[in-house]
Amino acid sequence: MAAFSSMHCPPSYSSSINGGRNQSFIFSASPRVSVPAKAKVFVQSTGNSHQNVVLMQDVATKVSPVAKETPMEKSKGDLLSVTSSKEWDEKAGFDINENESTVSITVVGASGDLAKKKIFPALFALYYEGCLPEHFTIYGYARSKMTDAELRNMVSKTLTCRIDKRENCGEKMDEFLKRCFYHSGQYDSGENFAQLDKKLKEHEGGRVSNRLFYLSIPPNIFIDAVKCASTAASSGIGWTRVIVEKPFGRDSESSAALTKALKQYLNEDQIFRIDHYLGKELVENLSVLRFSNLIFEPLWSRQFIRSVQLIFSEDFGTEGRGGYFDHYGIIRDIMQNHLLQILALFAMETPVSLDAEDIRNEKVKVLRSMRPLRLEDVVIGQYKSHTKGGVTYPAYTDDNTVPKDSLTPTFAAAALFIDNARWDGVPFLMKAGKALHNKRAEIRVQFRHVPGNLYNRKFGTDLDQATNELVIRVQPDEAIYLKINNKVPGLGMRLDRSNLNLHYADRYSKEIPDAYERLLLDAIEGERRLFIRSDELDAAWSLFTPVLAELEEKKIIPEYYPYGSRGPVGAHYLAARYNVRWGDLGVEQSAA
Repeated sequence: MAAFSSMHCPPSYSSSINGGRNQSFIFSASPRVSVPAKAKVFVQSTGNSHQNVVLMQDVATKVSPVAKETPMEKSKGDLLSVTSSKEWDEKAGFDINENESTVSITVVGASGDLAKKKIFPALFALYYEGCLPEHFTIYGYARSKMTDAELRNMVSKTLTCRIDKRENCGEKMDEFLKRCFYHSGQYDSGENFAQLDKKLKEHEGGRVSNRLFYLSIPPNIFIDAVKCASTAASSGIGWTRVIVEKPFGRDSESSAALTKALKQYLNEDQIFRIDHYLGKELVENLSVLRFSNLIFEPLWSRQFIRSVQLIFSEDFGTEGRGGYFDHYGIIRDIMQNHLLQILALFAMETPVSLDAEDIRNEKVKVLRSMRPLRLEDVVIGQYKSHTKGGVTYPAYTDDNTVPKDSLTPTFAAAALFIDNARWDGVPFLMKAGKALHNKRAEIRVQFRHVPGNLYNRKFGTDLDQATNELVIRVQPDEAIYLKINNKVPGLGMRLDRSNLNLHYADRYSKEIPDAYERLLLDAIEGERRLFIRSDELDAAWSLFTPVLAELEEKKIIPEYYPYGSRGPVGAHYLAARYNVRWGDLGVEQSAA
């Protein structure tokens, strides 16, 4: 059995990958059938039944674990120079243990920016930490013509080691790159995926094969790629899982159509809809902070919380991706997924357990309790050109890929409400924008004023200066701090506002893993807690679809704001309507 070699990874991962509690024998809801070690299992789809939908083949012809053209016969290729004879023997079928398992990870769209900048570096980080199983193979798949050596060269340029673990970095990179291969093919070609399947089998060497496909491709070709992967390159006797990147549609209708199409070829438990914000360290810590600290849970309600703010800002525009962004806009790109997911985690009731389904059940309850957004509770903006310090920054419509008359918002603020006993009447304010004055993502919990506060006169008429506030800074420079009032040392009675600050860089020397590392490891392990379920997606779209349709039908003109500013003035009027102010207006230097 393959095992993990590092204590940095939870021990449960090893058992799960190799047949433990989360092992999933996919494509069939019928009782497990014993299959000869060298028999190829295929299952046919049975119409529209979701019980057996990704079923690909009938038990058919016996096949040798080695194709006519063995890896040894390809010794003049690129692989020979980086693969040991022992590894070749394993791939050729010699001395294998059919009770062992292997994980094959295929990055579909391997030549794209996401794959180069995030997915391959995350996989290397997992390998460096000893979090991948003993037997694993990574394949890049894309339309670009490329050799294995060219893929490795491309990937090597983006790999880095942990700041606190630089030893043997080069050696580890070389070992990792030996496990990386490339296959060129069309995303809608079953024949090309069948060729990939043949190559994967050679590397799997007769072991129980578990396969993970990461779709790092545009959404308009998701279904073609899923169809071909499921019918021509899925595992026969292990699990097959597919990671799908956002966007998951543009509205309720298109999202439902995408889900329906995916479920023609995949069961729900094979679909891993990734939202990388759920893998952020501080988002992960949100439930720990709330449910493992007695001081917070009693305060987590309308009785003590005045408002909750979810703020996302970037200090750059849409440079390089204006064409994509113009089709979706900031509400679909950030608010409907990243911020809404954080809101659901923040506001949910205590789950029965930490099991994925228990947590996701509670998130769905929150989303279903929320009022659909109204147009009057939304402010949209678009950045315009601005000159600062002798530098002229472009307007959104200066991008050559964006129509000159585009009304697509690059900024949005919204007030949402949860109609349940815990949160009735508490405004959840969202704000997201590009080309703003800083880069920041944070949750700000503003508590109510102290009733009958003895020290009101010390704060003057601005009681907001005396309000406690809990801030969870997701990025950058991760931190959790609580604003409190205290007396300044001295003979007089002068009050000051200070921070009780957990600054991660000061408290922990270990580098914080990238969100993609955690999510990829969870997908391999079969842990679905941080991935989005289809009913959760439906509930999220039902909140935003009506207002998105109204914005587009009425051609609402966005409020223009200068590149590098704090955004439209209308966002401040929106907050003032609910008697609150945005907490990020005076971010303290001591907490920055």
